[in-house]
Amino acid sequence: QVEFVQSGGGSVQSGGSLKLSCKMSGFTVRHYCIGWFRQAPGNKREGVATIDGNGEASYRESVKGRFTISEDKDTNTLYLQLNGLRSEDSAKYHCAAEQFLAPLPCPYNYRFSYWGPGTEVTVSS
Repeated sequence: QVEFVQSGGGSVQSGGSLKLSCKMSGFTVRHYCIGWFRQAPGNKREGVATIDGNGEASYRESVKGRFTISEDKDTNTLYLQLNGLRSEDSAKYHCAAEQFLAPLPCPYNYRFSYWGPGTEVTVSS
């Protein structure tokens, strides 16, 4: 069972930046997919970015060049740096994880089985 403690988020003006953090525990395997998805009120959940055990990242097209996913393996912490924020980026952002027995694809829109409680990002124009 993976547990998540999320931090970061908040309210910024268009063009601003935020950094989201997600400390995970109960995560011990070598092969995994971890990432972020977001959901705005009334909208479907949408994948934002993922990174696999080899450090390969995948991004939603609309966030490429603006968002950066990274991880600190020593502290089991996942990050999402959000730059150039737009009003359409406003949503609740959840970190998520999946553990594998062998390497498997980890696309940005992976449907995770486990995720954190979420943190709000609000961008005003």
